Amino acid sequence: MGLTKRVQVLMEPEDFEELARVARRKRVSVAELLRRSAAEKYLVCGDHVHAVVDEIAAMDLPVDDWATMKQELEEMADDRLP
Repeated sequence: MGLTKRVQVLMEPEDFEELARVARRKRVSVAELLRRSAAEKYLVCGDHVHAVVDEIAAMDLPVDDWATMKQELEEMADDRLP
């Protein structure tokens, strides 16, 4: 199915110019760059995401007990809050 929905986004000129530079480096349009970014950030579907999740699940990683992991996650979240 082709693209059928249109979205208009107003941006600061300097932000748009930075996105345009990134798009040129990647050899895609700004619109394609934004579509890809939105999909990577918010759309949890598609073969790529499932492949990455499967790969991570197959890793033999050391895992602590739940109480320790919960503590670490809470500390990480606290560090990210303003």
